Amino acid sequence: MFGIPDLISLIISAFIILPVVVILRETGYVVAGFIFGAKNSRLTLGSGPRLFKIGVLDVRKHYHLYSWFSYDELTNQSRFAYVMVYASPILVNAILGLTINALLANGYMEEQATFWNRFIFYIFYFVLFDAVPMKTVNGMPNNGLLIYEMIRYGKRTDHNKEPFLPSTSEVEQEYQEEMQELEEEVEEEKQERREEEEKKERAREKAQKEKEERKEAEKES
Repeated sequence: MFGIPDLISLIISAFIILPVVVILRETGYVVAGFIFGAKNSRLTLGSGPRLFKIGVLDVRKHYHLYSWFSYDELTNQSRFAYVMVYASPILVNAILGLTINALLANGYMEEQATFWNRFIFYIFYFVLFDAVPMKTVNGMPNNGLLIYEMIRYGKRTDHNKEPFLPSTSEVEQEYQEEMQELEEEVEEEKQERREEEEKKERAREKAQKEKEERKEAEKES
């Protein structure tokens, strides 16, 4: 039976554990990008309008699972560099998951064991779907498939032309265009509301004037 404790566990998983695991996964890209010379690296957390940007960190208004890493190009163009970039989220999550599991196995954090067991579950959930070579949405390869292709062929071989990791410059340009469109839409809505209010005010003034004219006509009669 699904009860209150289960609901609380679900809320913790959905709004705390999952977002944190996703951020940690994306942090792997940041570390690998720093090591192999990624230019214009950026870790974006959330979606929607920007709250603030500090260094590589770009925090958006709507918080949840939507977080991603972007960069313009790698200084190190070797096959090994690209393999390590694609492997970085797998390695970070796997090392973190194994470390937490070892601590639990040796009697540490026993009071929060339920929380950490759930944390480990989601860590290895992402490790599994990152590491096992497969194609995902719109035929995009996952990290595992990209690693396999880079090791075997030295390049990406699928027919999907979309970049696996987006360009920061292109993402920023799209963001600025979206924000500009949003500002224009908001301004149009404000203008429409102002015009509507002015229309209502004129109607009220007209009704008031007609009422006064009727009263004057009644007095004269």
